[in-house]
Amino acid sequence: MNTLFVALKRDLLLAARRRSEVVTALFFFVVVVSLFPLGIGPEPAMLRRIGPGVLWVAALLATLLGLPRLFASDHADGTLEQMALSPRPFALLVAGKIAAHWLLCGLPLVLLAPLLGLQFNLDAGELQVLMLALLLGTPVLSLIGAIGAALTLGVRGGGTLLALLVLPLYVPTLIFGAGAVEAQSAGLGSSAQLSILGALLALAVFFAPWATTAALRIAIE
Repeated sequence: MNTLFVALKRDLLLAARRRSEVVTALFFFVVVVSLFPLGIGPEPAMLRRIGPGVLWVAALLATLLGLPRLFASDHADGTLEQMALSPRPFALLVAGKIAAHWLLCGLPLVLLAPLLGLQFNLDAGELQVLMLALLLGTPVLSLIGAIGAALTLGVRGGGTLLALLVLPLYVPTLIFGAGAVEAQSAGLGSSAQLSILGALLALAVFFAPWATTAALRIAIE
């Protein structure tokens, strides 16, 4: 676990020197979510119906913004090769980088979502479910996105290709994440959707670091 924390601490320190990249994703999330109530108008029923989907799509796109840079700088300066050749497990170093990406791009979205959800007339119970769904779902977005970032590393036009690769894989998380809030709003309970999100997270935590590591070794060679 020390290896994972070393990689996590390193990426957090590097991000502290490039705060603009983190702020850009948060600003994008806030702006996109806030534009919908302005464009649709002050109709509480309509806003409440579209709110969960809007928040989830905005979170998905904000997470996607930081993915092309996840491994690019380390690949450009040779750090990625050093990690692959180091005695520390490469998969744990990669897992630390993915965890840092979530802490910088995913966790702030989870914390901001309840505040932005007030614009869509969501009640306290729905905001609580929204926050819990994002807490389970945004790590899945980072883990799946890391695989796409590794597969497109060093490829010309990699950002566009990355979006084409990962967006279809994001669909189940998007459906069950938004569906959890909608089910809570309809009085059906959200435990089923949240359980599926938890299962997706468990699968992603187990498989994604290894798949990302294999893709990175191919990119390095």
